[in-house]
Amino acid sequence: MSFESFNLHPAIMAGVKSAGYIDPTPIQAQAIPPALEGRDLIGLAQTGTGKTAAYVLPMLQKLLRGPRGKLRALIISPTRELAEQIYDSIKGLSQHTGLRSMAIYGGVSMEPQKSKIRTGVDIVVACPGRLLDHVWQGTIDFTDVEMLVIDEADRMFDMGFLPDIRKILKCLMHQHQTLLFSATMPDDVRKLVRDILKDPVTVQIGTIAPATTVAHALYPVRQDLKTSLLKSLLSQSDLESVLVFARTKHRTEKVALALAQAGHSVASIQGNLSQFRRQAALDGFKDGTFKVLVATDIASRGIDVSDVSHVINYDMPDTAEAYIHRIGRTGRIGKTGDAFTFVCAEDEPMVRSLERLLKAPIERRSIEGFQYDAPEPIKNEFTRPPLSRRPMRASPAERSSSRRVPSWRRPAARTQSAST
Repeated sequence: MSFESFNLHPAIMAGVKSAGYIDPTPIQAQAIPPALEGRDLIGLAQTGTGKTAAYVLPMLQKLLRGPRGKLRALIISPTRELAEQIYDSIKGLSQHTGLRSMAIYGGVSMEPQKSKIRTGVDIVVACPGRLLDHVWQGTIDFTDVEMLVIDEADRMFDMGFLPDIRKILKCLMHQHQTLLFSATMPDDVRKLVRDILKDPVTVQIGTIAPATTVAHALYPVRQDLKTSLLKSLLSQSDLESVLVFARTKHRTEKVALALAQAGHSVASIQGNLSQFRRQAALDGFKDGTFKVLVATDIASRGIDVSDVSHVINYDMPDTAEAYIHRIGRTGRIGKTGDAFTFVCAEDEPMVRSLERLLKAPIERRSIEGFQYDAPEPIKNEFTRPPLSRRPMRASPAERSSSRRVPSWRRPAARTQSAST
């Protein structure tokens, strides 16, 4: 099958060729035909399978047949990074169509967004919270929306956005086509599907399991030695583009700082960063300025870098599904990749879950010459000795005042405990 078999408009095909697409991926081959027919659709596919084009191409085909400058297609995304990634894909595929698009997300001023909406756009890619801000302020109109896409619905659920999604859906008063994409299908997402999709076509690519293009390895190590092990691994191995996952925002920054001090070109991305700094880190990782990107799970969503050679789990994820999402950043669209995971004794239950998922034992590795038996750091009650303080002498006025305090108001004298 080729893209020509979809009978797309020549202006869209020009964008397909400019993007370098040759043959449709499985999700594209199965999802595009029913989407072109106007059917509601559920797409079950992992990140990196080409699902963005699976809904953008039918969307462009539909929009070319109607008026311009009105919001007719809405895409809802869980994160700013993913919204930007989708927006970039739309710009590339629609560059010869004259259709206008924009991305809407928080962390930046609303005024430029309002201004662009007023000039007229055909497609909006939005994060739920900021989109509702525009709804409440009356700066966006859903009257002409013909197509709605909810991307990464399971991540919407993880981040607590499903109530916002339902509020947005109540604003879409007219009939429209709905496409929902998700890597997994938790119960709340299933309920949403039943409530909003009409006679949907379901397209599932593979099973909910790690891609076969990714090799897995475990590195047993004590918690206090993880950073040293990471530095050793990065120094001894030919790792081209490395995405490191840490559990918390604080740890993300701490690990990135340690790597930078060791001479690595590294950036970090986590929820406390401004949108400008997040985008700068992401752009630097994409163009190779930074060889290592340290990220939390939520902040990493939407990282679309085709040449990530390694994913390193500095901290073991909490669930097998989270592991799938993490390692889905490497080994994408036919390429191979490696997933390394640092494991401590308390991670063994999750290791067993992953091995059941993979239906095979995961190789344990060690780095020759690394001091796995280094002494553990001494944990004292105080990080430094308490400061000795000399008793403060009362001023003459205070001494005089204390002499005038009635005896019944003075504190009782301390008595020695009978046990001493």
